[in-house]
Amino acid sequence: MAEAPKASGSLADRISQPPPSSTTSTATAPSATKGSEEPESNLSFAQVDGATVPLGGSTLHEPQYDVEVKLSDIQKDASSPLYSISSFEELGINPMILKGMYAMNFKKPSKIQERALPLLLGNPPTNMIAQSQSGTGKTAAFVITILSRLDYTQPKAPQALCLAPSRELARQIEGVVRSIGQFVDGLTIQAAVPGAVERGAKVESMVVVGTPGTVLDLMKRRQYDTSQMKVLCLDEADNMLDQQGLGEQCLRVKQMLPSIQQILLFSATFPDGVMRYAAQFSPSANEIRLKRDELTVGGIKQMYMDCPSDEGKYETLAQLYGLMTIGSSIIFVKTKESASRIAARLSNDGHKVVAIHGGFEGAERDEIIESFRQGKAKVLITTNVLARGIDVQSVSMVINYDIPMNPQNDSQPDAETYLHRIGRTGRFGRVGVSISFVFDRKSFQALSDIAKHYGIDLVRLDQNDWDKTEEIVKNVIKSSRAGTNLKA
Repeated sequence: MAEAPKASGSLADRISQPPPSSTTSTATAPSATKGSEEPESNLSFAQVDGATVPLGGSTLHEPQYDVEVKLSDIQKDASSPLYSISSFEELGINPMILKGMYAMNFKKPSKIQERALPLLLGNPPTNMIAQSQSGTGKTAAFVITILSRLDYTQPKAPQALCLAPSRELARQIEGVVRSIGQFVDGLTIQAAVPGAVERGAKVESMVVVGTPGTVLDLMKRRQYDTSQMKVLCLDEADNMLDQQGLGEQCLRVKQMLPSIQQILLFSATFPDGVMRYAAQFSPSANEIRLKRDELTVGGIKQMYMDCPSDEGKYETLAQLYGLMTIGSSIIFVKTKESASRIAARLSNDGHKVVAIHGGFEGAERDEIIESFRQGKAKVLITTNVLARGIDVQSVSMVINYDIPMNPQNDSQPDAETYLHRIGRTGRFGRVGVSISFVFDRKSFQALSDIAKHYGIDLVRLDQNDWDKTEEIVKNVIKSSRAGTNLKA
């Protein structure tokens, strides 16, 4: 591979350690799944994961890895149906659920679903901990399980609860439940996010999708009857169990579910420390994990820019604006104040952008994210509130304006959040672009550590040669949009 141009006096020159990578590499779309009889190009249109297309979901991307299944002692019983499936029909799923899946263009199970669904739908119900990147069918897997566990003769009794760390992800999951269950007679669904349930009103839906704090408040106020609950599912479970506030709320919700039969934990990442707690939260669980988590970033062309200073990052961002609007882009910053300040400054400079973070009211957040999904706004500035789970098909670029750092230790990089952030692009088998800004020793070292952790070959973009930078980025985005392989 040819060596990338090096800027005179760059940060890489100023720091004694070598940069994460100073080479360019070929930008290629993921190839066909190794060992698969059906090419990936066919599988990539087999399913929609995350949400229906109008709600901003992403088509399934069948990645190049095997799925590692770890069975609990309970599931080692020879009478258990421990097999992989080749079709959804083999599972004996309710025909009306299957009809909803067909309407969403679900044609065949993904690798995760092949191995997970027989375990998820088996009787007696058993717990599961599943590590699966966005775009592999995890949302559909737990939604099918939830819909298959319901007693449809009790439409007003809450029976299944899915918790997510943000209202945006909860709303997205709610959309998936409605889409897959659209033909099921008697199905009732309700969101439990701030402002969605009036004080004093009863929760009278079979499936509830919400955020932990709101759900806990509804239970405490006796608006939520938990006596008939069967299934508890946590999406982005590592994030919720690892954060002190959310983890405590999730545990208290679990303790208020006396008859729970099945606990499902799903996430793209499960650090070892969190996995140990997850095993306590979901005891005797079957485990499905990726053998090589570094492949979760394989379809995204990852780059970095050496900015002159923290303040100088803004000028670099403004120069990138034209590239950000080829598709749609998400800019991740550290704080709410930064998001609002940068959005205002870009708007004052004549650029059309929107910002979203926890400081906005719920209804306003819903309106902003829907505007972004529909392409009315092409550049979204946000904090980590949207780093996980949100699927918007048109996103072709993610910018890490601030390198994600561990919230408990600001001197340590947060590799898991980096992975989730860049996963907002490169959807449904296309190539995506991520650009990270560095400006001092700390930010440079943090990105270096993340690159080493995932084995990333970072491409350095030269801000002193904007023609070359634009050529590299445009080629990657164009190859993504055309579905072709082009050299950077």
